[in-house]
Amino acid sequence: MSVFNKIFKLSNKTAKSLLNNRTPKKLLKTELFSEEDRAYILNELTNKEAIENREVLSSKIDKEADWQLVKKKISKPVKRMNWYYAAAAVLVTFLAIGFLIKQNYTPDETPQIIVNNIEIGSDKATLTLEDGTHVELGEGTSFEGENANSDGENLVYKRPDSKKGQLAYNYLTIPRGGQFYVELSDGTKVWLNSESQLKYPVSFVEGDTRKVELIYGEAYFDVSPSTENKGSKFKVYNNEQEIKVLGTEFNVKAYKEEFNIYTTLVEGKVEVGFNDKKEFLKPSQQANLDLQTNTFKVYEVDVYNEISWREGIFSFENKNLKEIMTVLSRWYDTDVIFENKVLEKEEFIGVLGKNQDILEILKTIQNFGIISDYQINDKTIILK
Repeated sequence: MSVFNKIFKLSNKTAKSLLNNRTPKKLLKTELFSEEDRAYILNELTNKEAIENREVLSSKIDKEADWQLVKKKISKPVKRMNWYYAAAAVLVTFLAIGFLIKQNYTPDETPQIIVNNIEIGSDKATLTLEDGTHVELGEGTSFEGENANSDGENLVYKRPDSKKGQLAYNYLTIPRGGQFYVELSDGTKVWLNSESQLKYPVSFVEGDTRKVELIYGEAYFDVSPSTENKGSKFKVYNNEQEIKVLGTEFNVKAYKEEFNIYTTLVEGKVEVGFNDKKEFLKPSQQANLDLQTNTFKVYEVDVYNEISWREGIFSFENKNLKEIMTVLSRWYDTDVIFENKVLEKEEFIGVLGKNQDILEILKTIQNFGIISDYQINDKTIILK
């Protein structure tokens, strides 16, 4: 891990420590830093020449212009962010300028790009109707059916007129490089991430438990309360896991190639069940179901990092480069090869906009010194 990323980690811990009245000095004793790292950081905080250099560089920064550029990279506003990240950013900026001076860091030569066919993800999905018909949904298209309508970005089902009926199911499949929003007939809102599939009734039977199945992928649910649906309960199934909804908003992540199912509660209360095991979640708690060991773990998480994808943001904390590139590969529909396997464990902490070009993201990671070079060939990224 580069010193720069270690500084990111320290800054986050330092800002959080202010809440607990801990002194930042103690944090320098963490095992995260080597003796050389500690010496460098303390020198940057106290060395007169380093301070003067930072002041010269800081005077050349047009903060307002830079912020306007950042805002253009973010498609949707950020709704939640803990205040300590602001404090972290201050410390990171303070130390990072000195770090760049010390390293005299400049990126390697322009990376080799043979053919770049990697596109930014967009709203798109395939709707499979009860008779097996496939309807392609996406930007610039529209669909008007007997039970639902779509403007190419949203799919909205009508509330049924009759009180009784027979269940008929639709499937909404999101490909790599896609995302989509669907509002079910009971008013439940569902945001589906890339490479996901949801099975649900065209209309729910009044009085019966409302059941949907996340066959694979990731989905954010904002469930219509039972008080608006004649007291009927709502359940979400995935694999052998059952989620009984006692509240409103939660996120489920269950990709096909992964052995863990993550259920994160945002608001309300849910009961997560697997075989004879049951766990109740409170807001900001996450249940991790390990399908290899059939075990549950429940712990506190930063909800923003778990659900920021819904708001057009990638927020990474305590994630290694392999995990990060897995997320990016789904959104940009690309394959990633690590030529240097050591890079897989390197950590990157940051916030990226989902509407950024992949080249901008790769250059950012390179500029932070995490990778030395990269290559793009068609829809394959090679990290070096």
